[in-house]
Amino acid sequence: MIEIFLVSILLGIVTGLLAGLFGIGGGLVIVPVLVMLFTAQGFPTELVMLMAVATSLAAIILTAIASVSAHHRLGAVVWAKVFSLSPGIMIGAALGAVVAKHISGDTLRYILVVFLLYVGLQMAFQVKPKPGRVKQSRALDFLVANFIGLLSSIVGIGGGTLTVPYLVSGQMLIRNAVAVASACGLPIAVAGTVSYALLGWNATHLPEWSLGYVYLPVFIGTGLSSIMTAPIGAKLAHKLPAAKLKRYFSLLLFVMAAKLMWH
Repeated sequence: MIEIFLVSILLGIVTGLLAGLFGIGGGLVIVPVLVMLFTAQGFPTELVMLMAVATSLAAIILTAIASVSAHHRLGAVVWAKVFSLSPGIMIGAALGAVVAKHISGDTLRYILVVFLLYVGLQMAFQVKPKPGRVKQSRALDFLVANFIGLLSSIVGIGGGTLTVPYLVSGQMLIRNAVAVASACGLPIAVAGTVSYALLGWNATHLPEWSLGYVYLPVFIGTGLSSIMTAPIGAKLAHKLPAAKLKRYFSLLLFVMAAKLMWH
């Protein structure tokens, strides 16, 4: 347990820096690394993917709180939009946990691989969301938010890569879209974490220090250390060549996808 906790602190340091540099949640990195870590530690095969996703969402709670606070201080969060999206997001995230529990670990792994490739290609080719003229209503917000929450909960992410394009399609400024997406990451993480904890409450063969499917040592180590390094990453983003770094990061995502594919 101590070994995993120490590795989780290192993982949190790295994911915090990446989140600050690229404005993404840590789930894209946390989940693949935890799959490898939990497998190496001999966790039951049928629980590895579920626990990696659930623990990633739990860690995102802490980083999301820090991120929302920073964006709020800058006055960038459009709270009306956050409140419009949050109910659908939380319902979708809860449903996502139920779906993930009832599909095979291999299927869950392939879904994550596809998503890693999707985000990796976006970063490699510097794809940016284009402003559109989609007329967004509360009904559309609810439907889209359901899908965002569902997929985010299945793959263990905060949903920013899905939320930002939707918001920009409604002509929201990218600065505000990123802030709203950061705020929406919190209900995704909370609803997903609670759902995975309850769904795994009576699961058998769980490792010690598990709360349902959430592995607490990694949640604490990764969450706390990422909070400390995210501001450093944000400062470095203004000094380092972000476009070139995104391409390097896309290579990391491709490697992780390949590793999971042949896991």
